[in-house]
Amino acid sequence: MTLKEELDARRAMSIQKSPPERSAAFQRGVDQLIADGIADRAVKEGDIAPNFTLPNARGEQVSLYTCLENGPVVVTFYRGGWCPYCNMQLRAYQGILPELGSLGATLIAISPEPVDSSLSTAEKNELEFEVLSDINSDAGRAYRLMFELSDELQAFYTEMGNDLSKRNADGEWHLPLPATYVIDTNKRVTLAFVDADYRDRLEPADIIAALRTPATTVA
Repeated sequence: MTLKEELDARRAMSIQKSPPERSAAFQRGVDQLIADGIADRAVKEGDIAPNFTLPNARGEQVSLYTCLENGPVVVTFYRGGWCPYCNMQLRAYQGILPELGSLGATLIAISPEPVDSSLSTAEKNELEFEVLSDINSDAGRAYRLMFELSDELQAFYTEMGNDLSKRNADGEWHLPLPATYVIDTNKRVTLAFVDADYRDRLEPADIIAALRTPATTVA
């Protein structure tokens, strides 16, 4: 089963089991992000990837540009360990970790959750790659991915036990768009996947394909 098939199955189950008003509110949130064009303003293919230095699940500082000295880097922004779609994605990416290693690539996942939550996510999903905490959401803002949740969505998230003012390290009601970047050693983005719909994620096979494609030199 592909990641898309897994995500689509989860979406169908969620729609079936959730109250109609909640499903409608979540869809309105997605539609608003699409209308706002936030995905179009995010860092895109050909851009220089902004650097970041963030703590991993063990509290150690990890820098993107330092990792790039050893080979290409795959960076994926996810919403948090509370998000089932994110956990499916992270487990799927764990599955291609040996192939990423054979291609000389490093995988990094980033969320706005605190270090303890990153550790919990890594342990729960048996992840063997770096899971970083974007403590002040600086990386998410640098990649132009952050957005504020509406009052309506805040109420539904709280009702579901996902009070982001307590889950996010900075206590803010915001999230990054789910996004995955393949970054070459010259710091340029060779593949950018950014989607306003949190239920859509980049297929693992597309990451491998991008890493196998020689980077185009951009002046």
